[in-house]
Amino acid sequence: MSVAIAQSHKEILRCYPVMAQLRPHLNESDFLERVERQVSESYRLAFVEDAGRVVSVAGFRLMNSLAWGKFLYVDDLVTDERERSKGYGEQLLDWLIEHARANGCEQFHLDSGVQRFGAHRFYLRTGMDITCHHFGMKLSP
Repeated sequence: MSVAIAQSHKEILRCYPVMAQLRPHLNESDFLERVERQVSESYRLAFVEDAGRVVSVAGFRLMNSLAWGKFLYVDDLVTDERERSKGYGEQLLDWLIEHARANGCEQFHLDSGVQRFGAHRFYLRTGMDITCHHFGMKLSP
């Protein structure tokens, strides 16, 4: 098992089947287009590969804010539903935390949908705390 950053179109597209489990509203071409656009805004796509298959994926950014200083924000984190509870998600989360430390981050943050109870148990078990409520509003064009 290894963690890598997707660099090419091919590597990004290899992550799509797993990411689609978290972001089912995206088709493959929309996914590629959005990832490439977000890369110009500091987004990176990390993945765990085992036996030649992508089994866990995380989209993240290094950012700065008045509230948190320099921090790593995880936009997306998902493990293939057939591969859960095998340590892949924990390996990727550990890698992300170490990546944050190595890049001088003061904090590590992610949001998780209120319906994702299994993910919440996982985050709490790995030492994370629920620190705020996130509010959102869809805007009409």
